[in-house]
Amino acid sequence: MATLRRDAERNRRRILEAAREGFARRGLGITLDEIARLAGVGVGTVYRRFPNKEQLIDALFEDRIGEVAALAETTLEDEDAWRGIATFLEGAVALLASDRGLRELVLGSKYRPERVTRARSRIKPLVERLVERAQSAGALRDDMRATDFPLILFMLDAVVDSTRDVDPETWRRALAIVLDGLAARRDAPTPLPGAALDDEQLDAAMRAWRP
Repeated sequence: MATLRRDAERNRRRILEAAREGFARRGLGITLDEIARLAGVGVGTVYRRFPNKEQLIDALFEDRIGEVAALAETTLEDEDAWRGIATFLEGAVALLASDRGLRELVLGSKYRPERVTRARSRIKPLVERLVERAQSAGALRDDMRATDFPLILFMLDAVVDSTRDVDPETWRRALAIVLDGLAARRDAPTPLPGAALDDEQLDAAMRAWRP
């Protein structure tokens, strides 16, 4: 019996690890059959542990949403309010860039709208506090609102998606430009990280973009 329990727990871990990898690379559209192949287990084993994909998504993404929330909470503790909001944006885009499924969950997807709403409701109050704190410090422009930040993530997500195979760090340049636009004041433009895409890379990125 103990051996059976150990085998069952080992299979569960393999399924969860395969699902995390599959969702990160393929998004929420990956099937349980494909996850079974990635895990190296039979399809029946997956369905016994997770009768439907929604249960598997819930098992994984509660933790991933927790990472975004924890990032916001950590940056709220930064004594420099501007650095806190800039660090949050950079960390959030880095997390989303590494996990396609998380991007679909946070930025909106056709799967369980209530899950998307729950994720946003957990993060939104923290972003509101980041915004209010940075504005009170005179660091963030007064006309910014917390609801502007999902739009910023949408924009940067398009850069992440289209430049993934060209230069996966290009989004950092775009983020630096965005942050300069968010600042209430600055003495000079912030130096941009990395190099601009050349014409060939830009063409490749534009070909990769999908509406």
